[in-house]
Amino acid sequence: MVILFTDGSYQDMRETIMRIGMMVDVFKPHISGVTNHVAINKQYLEDAGHEVYVFAFGDEEHRDDESNVIRSPGMPLMGTGFYLNVRYSTQARKILTTMDVVHVHHPFLSGSLSRLYCTRRGIPIVFTNHTRYDLYARAYLPMLPQAISDTLLKTYLPEFCQNVDCVIAPSPGMKQVLEQFGVDVPIEVVPNGVDIRPYQQVSDPIQRSEFGFSQDDVLLVYSGRLGPEKNLPFLLRAINGAVQAFDHIKLLIVGDGAERDNLEDRIRYMGIGKYIHFTGFVPYDQVPRYLAAADIFVTASITEVHPLSVIEAIATGLPVLGIQSPGIGDTIQDGENGFLVKGEDLAAFTAMLIRLATDQELRRSMSDQARNTSQIFAIERTNQSLLEIYKRLVADSRKRKRGLATRLYRFFDNWRQ
Repeated sequence: MVILFTDGSYQDMRETIMRIGMMVDVFKPHISGVTNHVAINKQYLEDAGHEVYVFAFGDEEHRDDESNVIRSPGMPLMGTGFYLNVRYSTQARKILTTMDVVHVHHPFLSGSLSRLYCTRRGIPIVFTNHTRYDLYARAYLPMLPQAISDTLLKTYLPEFCQNVDCVIAPSPGMKQVLEQFGVDVPIEVVPNGVDIRPYQQVSDPIQRSEFGFSQDDVLLVYSGRLGPEKNLPFLLRAINGAVQAFDHIKLLIVGDGAERDNLEDRIRYMGIGKYIHFTGFVPYDQVPRYLAAADIFVTASITEVHPLSVIEAIATGLPVLGIQSPGIGDTIQDGENGFLVKGEDLAAFTAMLIRLATDQELRRSMSDQARNTSQIFAIERTNQSLLEIYKRLVADSRKRKRGLATRLYRFFDNWRQ
């Protein structure tokens, strides 16, 4: 299979066929950047001829719209979409032990199971750290002292990373974070790829009139989960400051989540309801239409490792306003395809928002640069990097599988089946 890149170059994707296992703590219908990343990569690896399986916990009765999603039962965790178990089902274990390579996307539950089921059988394990777990702990477990959460991570992550075959960081900033937590094994930087074509080829943007906005408005857009880690109250305060002077600035919030009621309460209290519209949940394949209707993408999150929503925005040609942090800072070049504010400086963030909103020529030049930057994250390129890692590890694993212990585990696996 030959894949043509959007810049006219091409890559021959014909490879030795591999059986690849994606191990996640949660999968569809749960919505997250990791879920979208795994689903997109699965599709592209399958298009290249490989067999890809997703191993997750969840409702075994759920009917997936794609093949080879292997769910094991678990205990649902308070409506979060996550299910808890410490073992896979018999069927899942049998299929998992036939993989040539597994790719772990959550280090704790899935990571532990990868070592339990794969290490002794000589199946190489790749781990990508997608999440700032330290910042998530502060957002979701505020009662837990920071020193305790950081100590737990410094205890677990280095030891886990030492016992897998390849550690991947989606951005240079995330690599530095892992190193700060004591991970001292080699870390490869491979961006999480995005299928940028739907964002570059939007022929029918959603009509602004559907939200009560006009073509004369400068429309800001945020897309993503409405969770406490996204720092959306900060964004609302900046909007409140901006619209006091420029009432043609409007905000479209694309997505849904646990914080929506709280955010709507804040908006009512501030009296800025006419400037902001919530779309609620939007199917992933419709997101490009909403981004294409906007002029600027805004985010106040500092927890992103490799923000897919920001990459989707620059692929659409939107300049981005964000806060300097790992992930965001690896994607946005300050002054070129957007602006980055140092720290949670509300005055500076609001000033930059107003500058972008009032300078159409600046937005136009940043838009061109944004589209150029997005090419770096095209999934065709990033998947080829992943395939090279997989091939190398599979070749190395063949030597390990000649060992007596591995051969015995394989023998008993075949005998039990």
